[in-house]
Amino acid sequence: MLTGIGGGMVRDVLVGEIPTVLRTELYAVAALAGAAVVVVGRMLHLSTPVAATANAILCSGLRFIAVHQGWQLPTAHSPE
Repeated sequence: MLTGIGGGMVRDVLVGEIPTVLRTELYAVAALAGAAVVVVGRMLHLSTPVAATANAILCSGLRFIAVHQGWQLPTAHSPE
């Protein structure tokens, strides 16, 4: 999760954009869900390749569906 989000943030900062993770896109939530799958998989004594594959499928699938369906996270509005 840290490398996925951190790498994306560094990329966005270097090109002068607001990091994707700070906008409304479902980015960090997908990475967090994938990381949770790995942790739960390890707790259930699944092999590393199985947990990593489940992670990749969930994280990539969730992100793909969010982009395709236009899902976005709520944003806070500044008080007027």
